[in-house]
Formats: sequence, C-alpha cells, structure tokens
Amino acid sequence: MKMVKSLLLGTAAGLVAVSAGQAADLPVKAKPVEYVKICTLYGAGFYYMPCTDICLKIGGYVRAETTYHSNGNFAAGPTGNEIFNRTSNEWVMRARAYITADAREQTAWGTARAYVAVGVATSDTGATITPSILGFNRAFVQWAGITAGVTQSFYDFYSGAATGYRAYLPNEDTGDAGWWVWAYTAQLGNGLSASISAEERRTSQIINVTSGTLIGLTVNTTAFTTGLATLFGAAAPNSNGTITGQVTNTAGYGGIQSPDIVGNIRLDQTWGSAQIMAAAHEVNANYYDTAPATGHPGDQWGYVVGAGLRYNFPFIAQGDFFQGEVNYTHGALRYLMMGDNSPNMQIERGNTYGFGVTADCVYGSLNSGFQSSATGTVVHATGGTGCELTTAWSINAAYEHYWTPQFHESFLFGIVQTKYSNLANNNLCMVENGRASSSVSGTGTGSGAPATGGCNNNWTLWSAGTRVQYDFTKTLYIGVEFLYQHLDTATLGTCGPGNTSCPQAQITATAPPGNGLVPGFSVRDQNVLSLTARIHKDFLP
Repeated sequence: MKMVKSLLLGTAAGLVAVSAGQAADLPVKAKPVEYVKICTLYGAGFYYMPCTDICLKIGGYVRAETTYHSNGNFAAGPTGNEIFNRTSNEWVMRARAYITADAREQTAWGTARAYVAVGVATSDTGATITPSILGFNRAFVQWAGITAGVTQSFYDFYSGAATGYRAYLPNEDTGDAGWWVWAYTAQLGNGLSASISAEERRTSQIINVTSGTLIGLTVNTTAFTTGLATLFGAAAPNSNGTITGQVTNTAGYGGIQSPDIVGNIRLDQTWGSAQIMAAAHEVNANYYDTAPATGHPGDQWGYVVGAGLRYNFPFIAQGDFFQGEVNYTHGALRYLMMGDNSPNMQIERGNTYGFGVTADCVYGSLNSGFQSSATGTVVHATGGTGCELTTAWSINAAYEHYWTPQFHESFLFGIVQTKYSNLANNNLCMVENGRASSSVSGTGTGSGAPATGGCNNNWTLWSAGTRVQYDFTKTLYIGVEFLYQHLDTATLGTCGPGNTSCPQAQITATAPPGNGLVPGFSVRDQNVLSLTARIHKDFLP
C-alpha cells in the first residue's frame, strides 16, 4: 500500500513539473487594452474618443405623459380654442425619446464644445396612425465666449420645467423647443457674467383692422358669421357650425429685417442666481392692403425688460429653492407667453365665451368704412394709423420643497396681463362687433374709429398649480401635476351679439341645435383645471 501511495505522489509531482516547463515555453498573455479611456475634465460620463483629444458624453431620456383638460394640446393648453363639447379632445397622450451628444476639447482660446439633441416626439388624441416625428431642440457650438445655434434664449431665467410639467403656464422659457441664437458671454469674475445675443425674433401677431380680419380664434356658432367671426378666424362657419381659424406667430408681420437683440447680466453663487435682462424687437407690419400692395405703417422697435431670482433654502430641506421673475413689455408680448403656439386666448363653455387677443401691435387705415372704386377694387379713405404697440406685464413664481430626499412638491403661480391703447381698442371693437365692413358705411376704423361702449380688449390670465414627484433613482421619476387657470376675459360691449341695433352682430336663428351658442349667450370669465401624469427615465443624469 505504501508503495502504491508513493508511486501516485511521484507521478503527480512529475506531471506538475512537466506542465510548468511547458507553460514557461508559451508566449506571455498581452495586457488588456483600455479601449474606453475616461475623461475627467468636464464631469461624469465623458470619455476620450479613440485616437483624439476630444471628450464625448452620450446621454438622453425617454418620457411618457398624458394630460386631461388641455384641449388635446400640450403647448397651448386649455386657453387655446377650448370648446368643451362633444368635439373636444379631453385626453392627449405623448411619448418622447431624445439622444444627446456633448463633444468638448481644449484649444488655445478655451474649451470648444458642440452639442446636439435629436429624437422622436409624438402627441396623440386617438386618431394618429403613424405618431412618430423626428425632431431636435439643441444644435449649437460654444467657443471663446461664443454660443451659436439652437439652444435656450439668453433672455430666459425662470425655468418652467424645473417646477412644472406644462409649458402653457405664462412664462418666457424657450428651454423645451430651443431658440436660434448667436451670442457672446463675458465672464467678469466671482460668478458674474454679461451676455449680448442676436436671436430669432419672437412674434405674436400684428393685427390689420383695415380689412376687418384677425385670424386665430374659434367660435362654435353661426352667430358670428360676420363681425366677431371674421375677426376670430373665418368668414363663415363650416357645416357643423364651428368657425375655425389658424394663426401663426408671424401673422401680420413683414419679412424679417433684424433679429431680436437680447442682453443680460447674471450672477451665479452658492446661494442661487440672479439676472436682469432686456430685449429689443422690431415690429414691422405688412401692407395696409396686399391686392394691390398699398402703403404700410412705419417700422417700430418694441422692447421687454425683466429681472429674475433663484434662492436656495437648504436650511429648510436639502434641495429646496424659490424661483421668480417679473417682465414688462411694449410691443414684444411673446417674451411673456412663450409656451403658447397660438397668440390668442379663448375658451367656450355652453353659452359662455371668454377670449383675449394677443398682438404686438394694432393698425388700420380707414376712418369712414370701405369704399369701392368703379372697378370694385377696395380702396382706402384717409386716416391711416401707425402700429399701436401693446403693453403687457407678467409675474412667475415657484417654490420646490423636498418632503423626503425622494419625494418633493412644487407650488407655482403665474399671471400675465395685456393692455391696448384707446385707439387700438377702438379699432378692435369695430371689427369684433361687425361694423368694419364694406357693407357698413359710415362706421370707421383707423384714426377715426369711435369708442364702443363696454368693449374692452384688455385681459388677464392667472395660473396656479402644484406638482408632486417621486424620484425612485437619480434617473427615474414619476409625478402628477394639477394646474388651475382663470381667464379674465376681454369684453364685446353694447354692440355685441344679441343687440340687433348693431349691424351684422345679432344672434341668428340658424345656429345648429346643441352645437353652438344660442340667443342669450354671454362673454364671461372662464376657469379650467388640468391634470398631467408623467413617467421619465434618463440615460445619464
């Protein structure tokens, strides 16, 4: 037995010796190659592109959300053509997926950066067959203090997305869609900077009351076949009694002649941030008439000024902060209402209707109604006006509170008020009440437009809401938002529908039953409560 044990041990030792000798003759295994080299110059997530000094970060997010009582529209929301009847889309769904790429490298003049965000976005009210839409909201270069391309406006300060989900709360935030800029920023030290920027012009619309038309609003009744209907979107309703109108934010403007000139002075500190900003905006109206082209108001420069503050409150709870902003404008209203795709506010509910016209200026050229020449061509009487610039002001405020490190809630408030000059208001009232028409002589627009008792186109939109959100991780959250809006409506006055003594403004008996306003309708303030639910996942923080 001892002999067998010794033999086995000897054989094993020999095999080990032979194996070791053979292993020594084999080539040495190469060290692993570091194909991805981490770049620590610009924060987490960057790596060096192979064979270059360029650091690259790939990120992005996927989001799904739905909103109730937003008129089927994530941008304009319930204040844009909401009718509240069987044709209204009370639910709207959306999915988004964006990929971002951030490339940076060092040069003799500082860091050179290129950034792009592209993806798929879709909104659906139940009728879309192919919902995917490819788009982008960032494409810019930064170098030596220059920022050029599509990014956020240098006027912006208050971040709507930081404390809420819906962009139709009145504010000037261009962060979601992006904005074309060409800017220079000087770093003055200790967190202080100053920027000057040439930017894509921000326009609402310019109203030409010469032809008695203003597009964009919707009224669901044949009562407004002329007069208010013409002002709000169409000369006549369609077969179901709904008058629809489309509007763009360049309606009534001439071609772009100058970008907006934007400037800011900003301070960033550990306690928060502060900024003062201003912008100059050219208001260049189109012709009084386009067939044939006849004259036009002189060009004017509108402006907007604002100030913002963000203050951190870590002594209440880690992550708590307040943000607020105030703005005042004369002729550049979209700096106060960036989220709205349509310049005009309107809500129709049963036999009540609330509205507000948003325009950078109002002009007209008639003081005695339309006059037809022997050939039937519409010509102008005397009394043309220049652009009457509109004034407006706004306030935005929000507070974000962390109840726990994962569960937080924001409380937000916004108000915007629009005011027209007496001459602009008188001209709007003439059209709204159906009295600026070729068939109604002796009732003028332009400099001769008379006052209409009780007609007032000034309006105010109030917003207040709360958003609650739970962060499961740093890159995954789910939340809901409740947003209440109140529209202090403009008014039509004594010559509105229902007063048969005013030409073309009376309620007719042809309104489809149950499908529009009926005799006895009234213009009243309107209230809407919207609800949004969202789930969101980032690729990188």
